[in-house]
Amino acid sequence: MIQILDRQTIDQRVVLGGNWDQFKLIQKASEDSPGVKLSFFAGAIEILMPGFQHENFSEIIGYLVTTFLLTQGIRFYPSGSMTQEKTGEVSTQADKSFCFETAKSIPDLSIEIVYTSGGVNKLSKYRALGVPEVWFWEDGTLRLYHLRENGYQEVIQSELSGLETLNIDLLKRCILMGETDFAEAVKVFGQG
Repeated sequence: MIQILDRQTIDQRVVLGGNWDQFKLIQKASEDSPGVKLSFFAGAIEILMPGFQHENFSEIIGYLVTTFLLTQGIRFYPSGSMTQEKTGEVSTQADKSFCFETAKSIPDLSIEIVYTSGGVNKLSKYRALGVPEVWFWEDGTLRLYHLRENGYQEVIQSELSGLETLNIDLLKRCILMGETDFAEAVKVFGQG
């Protein structure tokens, strides 16, 4: 079977050179454009319009992580794709983010779905913001990075309080399963 990809299926991405003031003008102009994600760092303005696959994986991962947090009784605040910003320096929106214990302007965990660009290249943005842990879903795998004094280090298990017991291998399997059978993925994940 051949799948035809249309503009709603794949991500659309534009990167422009610019400064903070130009970024803020573009941000203001796009306020009434739902689904548009903007970021700024090191003189680059990125405009992303996520496609279906991007958003589908974002929702699957967000639901599974939320399910884990609820079943473990961990106090958290889902902060979605809220804007994380240091004025004049960096602004970005993760696909999913979570604050633990209290709501914060910079979340404890940011999750990125990578289809068209980014991946670990985005770690410099998150380091400038001071996000303690960043996860990337790319090419069917989940990679975790925890912030250290000298930058992010890839880890095999979350180092955030409460998430250290999350079975990452089970999470990966259920994310992949969720692409074709979300209900079954949730069931398997819940069985642990």
